[in-house]
Amino acid sequence: MEAVMSSSAQGSGSLGSVPVSQSEPDTEATLTPKAARTRARILEAALTLFNERGYEGTTMRAVAERAEVSVGNAYYYFASKEHLVQGYYERSHDEHLAVCAPQLEGVTDFKERVLIVLRTKLDTIDAYHEFSGKLFATAADPKSPLSPFSADSEPTRKVAIELMQRVIDGSKLKLPKDLAAELPNLLWLHLMSVVLFWIHDSSPERKRSYAMAERTGEIVARLVGLARNPLLAPLRKATLRLLAELRPGGLEQS
Repeated sequence: MEAVMSSSAQGSGSLGSVPVSQSEPDTEATLTPKAARTRARILEAALTLFNERGYEGTTMRAVAERAEVSVGNAYYYFASKEHLVQGYYERSHDEHLAVCAPQLEGVTDFKERVLIVLRTKLDTIDAYHEFSGKLFATAADPKSPLSPFSADSEPTRKVAIELMQRVIDGSKLKLPKDLAAELPNLLWLHLMSVVLFWIHDSSPERKRSYAMAERTGEIVARLVGLARNPLLAPLRKATLRLLAELRPGGLEQS
C-alpha cells in the first residue's frame, strides 16, 4: 500500500516522537512486541472514535490523543485514516482466520468447510457491527480506497481469497480446471455478499445473517458439486465467460 505521510505529523507524547518518513506502514507481524502493542492501541482508539464520531468526524490528532501517543507516532504506524481502516480489515481477517482454521482441521466435506468459514466470519465481526454500518457509507463508494475491492485493500483481499483456496484444497471436491481457477474468488465474493447483508441486518443477534449464510452456503456447495456434470458444462462455461467479461478490460480482451 502506498503511504501518504503528513508533514503535520509532529509533536511529542508519552511514547516520544518518531520520524514519519517510512514509505509503508509496518504490520503487527513485523514489529517488536512493544511496538505491536502501540500499534494495536492506536488502532483500538481509532475504532472507538470511528464508532462514536463516524469516519469523517474522526481526525488523526483525535486518534493520537485517545491512544495517548504523539501525532507523529500515530502517523508512523498508520500513514492516514485510510490506513487505519486497512488495519481494521487486516485485524478482522486475522481474527477470522484464528477462529476458523482450527475448525477446518480434519473436515473434508466441502459444504461444511464453506459453512465454517461463513459462520466464523459472522462470529468474529459481530463486535464491529455498529462501526461497519457507519463505515459503509464511505466504503461503498467504488472510488474509495476503503472499498474492499480497491487497490488499497488488495493485501487483505488476497489473503482472504487464499483462505478460500484452502477451503477447496482441504476438501474432497473434484473440480473442472476452468472452475478451479475461479472458485476461490467466487467464494470470497459470496462471503462479501454475506457481510453486506450483515451490515444491514437489524435482527436480534443478527439471526437473519446466520440464516442467509447457512442457506446460501448450502446452495453454493450444491451448485459447485454439480459442476462436473457433463450436461451442465455449457452453463458453467457461459457463466465463467461472463465473469471474465465483467472484469476491468474483460470485454476488450475477449
